[in-house]
Amino acid sequence: MGPGPTVPPLFSPIPPAIHPCHARADARTAAWAEIFRIGSDELRGRLVSRSIGTFAARVLPEGREEVVSLLADFVLWLFGLGHCEEGERGRRPGDLAGELHRLLRVAQNPEVPLLLDDPLAAGLRDLRLRIDRYGTQGQAARWVDALREYFFCLVWEAAHRRAGTVPDLDDYTLTRLYDGATSAVLPLLEIGHGYELQPHERDRTAVRAAAEMASFVMTWDHDILSYDEERKGGGATGSHLTVLRVLEHHEGLTPQQALRVAISQRDRVTCLYLRLTEHLAAHGSPQLRQYLRTLGSFIRGAQDWGVGSARYTRPGDPTGTSSTFRDTPVDGGGEPLDIPAVSWWWNLLPPGGDADATADPSTRAAARGTH
Repeated sequence: MGPGPTVPPLFSPIPPAIHPCHARADARTAAWAEIFRIGSDELRGRLVSRSIGTFAARVLPEGREEVVSLLADFVLWLFGLGHCEEGERGRRPGDLAGELHRLLRVAQNPEVPLLLDDPLAAGLRDLRLRIDRYGTQGQAARWVDALREYFFCLVWEAAHRRAGTVPDLDDYTLTRLYDGATSAVLPLLEIGHGYELQPHERDRTAVRAAAEMASFVMTWDHDILSYDEERKGGGATGSHLTVLRVLEHHEGLTPQQALRVAISQRDRVTCLYLRLTEHLAAHGSPQLRQYLRTLGSFIRGAQDWGVGSARYTRPGDPTGTSSTFRDTPVDGGGEPLDIPAVSWWWNLLPPGGDADATADPSTRAAARGTH
């Protein structure tokens, strides 16, 4: 297989930041992985080398240190689960669904006597108990709901692996908003700063869309930065799905053409995200402003980690990856993407309009009442 396309510097207008506890977070997560025996010895070694604690410290640069470690452990747990899901079980949707359903019960009720000898279940129990310690019942419930969304997407992926099929761009986009587990991190953004965003703000159409846009940018960045590695790992046989592969398969694009299209897509969404979140911050509560700031740190933290992590860097590989960022987008156009699952985002902030234009009137009234 020939080399993949070279990734140019990516548009990143959000400034970087990092919590001073990042080295301690790396050490604690390495110890946590050993305590709960997440994955094989070889997998744990690879995961620990990826500085996941530093990633969490970038996501919560001003957050509570104990929640930085909680987030790091959760991300490592997700990678441990993903490694298992990519194996033989990842080609059997029915078996995978059963296993994930049992794990979900552990997340819902950690006291239940299920999977007692399973390291992933033990790690999940610990994560849930710590979420209960630092967060609220509502935040724990939303975390479990987000895991359910994520698990559902893993079964969807397994069905494509088994059939050797590639979804179209709309279906891929819709599922990709959740199969990166970004929505499961959102409650931790609140917990990390010791507040709970009120439903009349969190559930507003525009606020939900902002979180989806953040997920879009992060997952597109992942697909772009990891594309060559995924191809070498089996993408050509259907075990990995990326937006570049979807574009190649359904649009007949070359890898370089698919890369340009994917970068254009993520740049346009990034520009819309900036406009929308600026408006929301200007009209939102202090808690919403904090949520939006941390959402931005999540995006930039994922970018910094994606570029610098051993997960993507391949010493001696002539294809390389992006190691720098650019200040201007390749495509700053304001036209909606031709992807029905997300094209409605562009209706939320018409020129000179209100980001809540499509929200329920009672929701708008409740939001105004908080100011």
